[in-house]
Amino acid sequence: MKILEDRIRKDGVVKAGNVLKVDSFLNHQMDIQLYDEMGKEWKRLFEGVPVTKILTIEASGIGMACIAALHFHVPVVFAKKSQSVNIDGDVYSTKIESFTHKRVYDVIVSKKYLGPEDHILIIDDFLANGKALEGLIRIIEESGAVLEGIGIAIEKGFQAGGKLIREKGIRLESLAIIDSMDEKNGIVFR
Repeated sequence: MKILEDRIRKDGVVKAGNVLKVDSFLNHQMDIQLYDEMGKEWKRLFEGVPVTKILTIEASGIGMACIAALHFHVPVVFAKKSQSVNIDGDVYSTKIESFTHKRVYDVIVSKKYLGPEDHILIIDDFLANGKALEGLIRIIEESGAVLEGIGIAIEKGFQAGGKLIREKGIRLESLAIIDSMDEKNGIVFR
């Protein structure tokens, strides 16, 4: 998606350790017009797919999942990284390792909001090693819902996550795929 790639080139900052800072427009301060264009593109890419809910993970994926959901006319469910008093009843639970935060989270989704009648599209901001997606996939499988596909804003194509997901036969649509990046040479897109 050229508009996203151009924005990454303009405002993205490559940091040591394969970290790409896009917090000025994507995952801290959010450019809603860009999110809207991304939502339209995911809707185009998944046209005809029977999506009943969009699933994401707390916190950076929530904003873009909400805008995408407007285009699909479905609700968003997000996996929480901690149990809270306002979640009552049974939950689906799994552990997810965060590439960015270098820690493992217990994530949960209330069983009230995912079930065998659902057709799920996962939306998230980044795909690096695929651990967060693997956790969300486990929750979907446990719920009996159907995973229809995954939409990612930025995929680090030089890391294993995209290959891992595609080898499982899961449809993965990334709007920008980075083949390489470093502080000296910048970012190269696929």
